[in-house]
Amino acid sequence: MTTSRWSSVVAVAAHARVRDALTICIFVLALAAPTLVAMLGEPGATAALVTLCVLASASLVGLRSEIEWRGILPVSLLAFFGWAALSVIWSEYRSASATGLAHTFAYAFLGAYVALSRDLIQLVRALGDALRGVLVVSLALEVLSGVLLDTPFPWLGIEGALAVGGPIQGVAGSRNLLAFIAGLAVLTFLIELRTQSVTRLTGVLSLCLAVASVAFSRSPVTFAALLGVAAAGLVLWGVRRLSRTARRALQPVILGVALFSITVAYLARGWVLTALDATADVTYRVTLWREIAELVRQHPVEGWGWVGEWPAQIFPYSTTVDTNGAVATSALNGYLDAWVQVGLVGLSLLILALGLGFVRAWLVASETRSPVNAWPALALALIIVTGLAESYLVTESGLVLWVAACMAAARKRSWRGRLRDVTGEPDPVSR
Repeated sequence: MTTSRWSSVVAVAAHARVRDALTICIFVLALAAPTLVAMLGEPGATAALVTLCVLASASLVGLRSEIEWRGILPVSLLAFFGWAALSVIWSEYRSASATGLAHTFAYAFLGAYVALSRDLIQLVRALGDALRGVLVVSLALEVLSGVLLDTPFPWLGIEGALAVGGPIQGVAGSRNLLAFIAGLAVLTFLIELRTQSVTRLTGVLSLCLAVASVAFSRSPVTFAALLGVAAAGLVLWGVRRLSRTARRALQPVILGVALFSITVAYLARGWVLTALDATADVTYRVTLWREIAELVRQHPVEGWGWVGEWPAQIFPYSTTVDTNGAVATSALNGYLDAWVQVGLVGLSLLILALGLGFVRAWLVASETRSPVNAWPALALALIIVTGLAESYLVTESGLVLWVAACMAAARKRSWRGRLRDVTGEPDPVSR
């Protein structure tokens, strides 16, 4: 590409409306990745991913003088991805690791682009549009499969069970991923309503669509996650109405109550699982986790090497078989997945990045009045809790979302940014 043509691409990609469209496309690609792979194949989906990365790069070049970098690139985030990149050195499947890293870094870069090029209300608005499109198409496919044709669409992972009350899979290809997307939509649509960024009719209809999708997915994982997020949201709502002094005094108490609640939930897990009708799901996962634990013991500190979604044909992942006799494509636990791939060091860095991101987001949400500032905290809460039973943390939608949310929180609250304010020294990164 000649210099003049590249300059033209940069100018177009940096335009506000193009950035809006590009952000929506990024979210759609991340949320509907399983269906895009089924329709376009791996080469087609990869081409779409590369195209978006090129356009995002051009857009950042065009915005280089406008973007405020201070406090946007968390060091904890960079440390995790840096360790994942280093794992190629000791990986026993370097080609697969290199491919997996490229895929992971591409989605992480797109999440970073969204946080860098859009302010928070624009991010939420674009995500809301993407979620509406994904859920509408999902419901349309489910109606076509389960009601009009009464036949499953196995190439899309749709079982056609809408007429009998679900579970439905939509463009996500699985009920748990669709439920996660719908749960995220509930949070996002509520923020849209509170900020009046959409009409009331659009907001209410969107919220009804999201709630219906959660209900018909019949996913105990998301039901449990949303209960936790709802509790966090209620606490946040109360904290925001206190004085600054009272908030500071109450934050440690909230942390203590949260830890106590987690302990009680763990001790009463049998009753909780029965209430959520999740016993079968947990039994399935525990059986798989015990098998994966053997892999962890062989390389506990450094891991086997980053690969992202598991390649079924490569050892040791080819040896992990679930209770149905199929080779597992993930650990069904984002943290265990990270432990297998990048060891205890990588797991610690992941928890640190998520923990710092959530703490920043929570403090920003509790100290500011704008409802939109609650989105990073609640979205991260949903992602963190869901990560206990699914591996979305290390795949498409999860990567884009938690990277964007962590960076959005760092934009508002960064110790390096505050240090720069005091010393006057430039520093483009934040812990």
